[in-house]
Amino acid sequence: MKHFLTLADFTKEELLEILELSLKIKTETKNKVYKDYMPKQVLGMIFEKSSTRTRVSFEAGIYQLGGIGLFLSSNDIQLGRGEPMNDTSRVITRMVDMVMIRTFEHAKLEEFTKHSQVPVINGLTDDFHPVQLIADYLTIMEAEKTENLIAAYIGDGNNLAHSWLMLASKMGFELRIATPKGCEVNPKFLQKALEFAKISGAKISVGNDPKEAVKNATVVTTDTWISMGQEDQKENKIKEFKGYIVDDSMMSLASKDAIFLHCLPAYRGYEVSESVFEGSQSRVFEEAENRLHAQKGIMVWLDGKRND
Repeated sequence: MKHFLTLADFTKEELLEILELSLKIKTETKNKVYKDYMPKQVLGMIFEKSSTRTRVSFEAGIYQLGGIGLFLSSNDIQLGRGEPMNDTSRVITRMVDMVMIRTFEHAKLEEFTKHSQVPVINGLTDDFHPVQLIADYLTIMEAEKTENLIAAYIGDGNNLAHSWLMLASKMGFELRIATPKGCEVNPKFLQKALEFAKISGAKISVGNDPKEAVKNATVVTTDTWISMGQEDQKENKIKEFKGYIVDDSMMSLASKDAIFLHCLPAYRGYEVSESVFEGSQSRVFEEAENRLHAQKGIMVWLDGKRND
């Protein structure tokens, strides 16, 4: 049985299978063809962190696949009252067909998965956000930017940056990450990505100069400077990230036909300017829609691997 916890667990071939399946299902959906890929199946959705895109994409996605989603806030189940994660797993996974968890510590997700009887999907942890990267790469494919892809990630060395590291190192494209000093990616994840890159041929570089990272890039992406749970650090973050806004000046350094991505929510005037966010190079809302199609591809692919 296969789980979807981090892109580090997948081969390039497996990721391409998921992406191609996502594209196929998206085409069917656009043509109003809804196939029951997962009839009568129940997706348990455990949320310890709030969400817009993750909840809507998974709940709408499982419904369109012929199943149903159960929204389980930590305040609504015994997990919120201190029930151990392993007990929660052993109860819930006897009653549903698949589980998506959006939580804080990655170790909690791993603990749940260790005791699960069904496939588990990482909807986001403090370390990784793999479902977002499937949607991102799907958007890149549709924009025909996969050939000679140079991606520049500008911002915090957070879970999104870590997932970009895993994606690039598996798919074999060039990734440049620029973060303020003190906000770098986790060295452990960087080292793992560099090891994968030896096999895939990926070119990965990290530094503190956003202009250098963006130069001739074909995809430019960023994330909020203030992640969920860091609201009390807002003023310090704004000072730390001065000069890291993706604005027209920054985008002018990229390839002339580069696209801009952002996982949302976006805070205009901080990590991205209004003009870039709403500009012709922006693909943020196509990217957001692709969360739905990517999630469906992931679920159907995992369902097919249930007995492997």
